[in-house]
Amino acid sequence: MLEGVGIVLWGLVALALGGFGIGLTEFGIVGLLPEVAADLAVTEGAAGLLVSGYALSVAVGALVLTAVLARFDRRKALMGLMVLFIIGNLTSAVAPAYEVMLAGRVVAALCHGAFFGVGAVVAADLVEERRKAGAIALMFAGLTVANVLGVPSGTLLGQVAGWRSTFWAITVIGVVALVGIATLVRPAGAAATETGPSLHAELGIFRRPRVLASVVVSVLTFGGLVGAFTYIAFTLTNISGFSEGSVPWLLLLFGIGSFAGNLVGGRAADRSLDGSLVVILAALTAVLALFAMAATVPAVVVALMTLLGVVGFATAPGLQLRIMSLAKDAPTLASGANIAALNVGNALGAWLAGLTLTTALGYTGPLWTG
Repeated sequence: MLEGVGIVLWGLVALALGGFGIGLTEFGIVGLLPEVAADLAVTEGAAGLLVSGYALSVAVGALVLTAVLARFDRRKALMGLMVLFIIGNLTSAVAPAYEVMLAGRVVAALCHGAFFGVGAVVAADLVEERRKAGAIALMFAGLTVANVLGVPSGTLLGQVAGWRSTFWAITVIGVVALVGIATLVRPAGAAATETGPSLHAELGIFRRPRVLASVVVSVLTFGGLVGAFTYIAFTLTNISGFSEGSVPWLLLLFGIGSFAGNLVGGRAADRSLDGSLVVILAALTAVLALFAMAATVPAVVVALMTLLGVVGFATAPGLQLRIMSLAKDAPTLASGANIAALNVGNALGAWLAGLTLTTALGYTGPLWTG
């Protein structure tokens, strides 16, 4: 029994380690957008495309690479994806121009969706039915720990030593994650079967109305959250009156909230999947609206940064498990489809929020968009 528990634990630790590096890549740039925009001589909106462009590439990788890798040994697949991740971040670290940096972001992003798509299936398969959302939440814990510790630290490092230093640090983390996956994820717990329905048959899940409805919910949920979060550094400094040096610590509050919300959301989803999502989505809407209205009150903003992380990431385990439960005959493709949906939402949210920056709403526009 203890050996079995150990196998599960180490497998989840390895997945979380990879998720940490990927989470840092996705969100680590948010607190550095002003520095990146100034150094590469681009507008704030163009800098925001480094977030939305990443998200679109995640969506492509989540669908295409997840489908391709579904019949390969999962450990080897995850290792290959981490190599792609390392190459992309190294490119961003040395990028001489905006276009090269964007290319590096795209390359790094291709592994993101497939990693979480395959990893979610591995995590869910390691535990019994009533604990699947909790296992998925543990896998996503690496992503939320990146928000708690990685993103604020990366922002602080970038402000002190230049934004490129953050991407060098992420590259090193990617190497460590690659070693972790190679040594901690056992082949017996990661191998995919080579039999089963064909890819054409698996694609049939997208003819199911409830699967498509879940995809739309995921797009809207993370579109709202990430649309607001992408430009939060501008909101905090230009509307709330915080200094640039305060931004990393405020992002830390968001990260702490996201870590707690992810775990709470996993437990809630195991108890009542659809019911918990309805409550959490209502809370997310309320927090975003309150944030927009109270953005000029620093004390309230401090509390809302934490709450935004809690309610935003409490949705993740439930959204992931819901679509997998609706497509049990093709869980890997369904899992990848949800990751794609989340990141299509990220891209749309960041794009739409960016459009509001030049309107009368100004830097509260992204919050209203959310």
